[in-house]
Amino acid sequence: MSCQNKGSCQDLQKKLTPQQFKVTQEKGTEMPFTGKYNDHHETGTYICIVCSSPLFSSDTKYDSGSGWPSFYKTLPYEEEKETVERRPDDSIEGRPRVEVVCVKCQAHLGHVFQDGPQPTGERFCINSVAIDFVPKVEEAEEKK
Repeated sequence: MSCQNKGSCQDLQKKLTPQQFKVTQEKGTEMPFTGKYNDHHETGTYICIVCSSPLFSSDTKYDSGSGWPSFYKTLPYEEEKETVERRPDDSIEGRPRVEVVCVKCQAHLGHVFQDGPQPTGERFCINSVAIDFVPKVEEAEEKK
């Protein structure tokens, strides 16, 4: 579990939906093709649902056909570090994967695979319930 202590878990259970809690704190996975950001094409920034840290730009989002929002690059954090932390994940026997968590709050986001497009060759496969979206200001103004 990502919660730092029992009190923070209780607070998160109040803040998050049950599915958001299961995914971000218990390393769950939403069903493919069900997330609200899988087929989402607005311009802006995808942020962590738990701590609101910016994670991905819509400029790096692409349709991987996997059923989950996919990005080929994270936003830079501090001193060119990534906004996600990579961790080995051997939860499925015989299928080693790399888990990605928010570098700030350690919320589980999804996984990264080495089958993405150039320029990185990476596919960050992210659960929609683990992120939120902040539209680019100009686009939000145009919709008013």
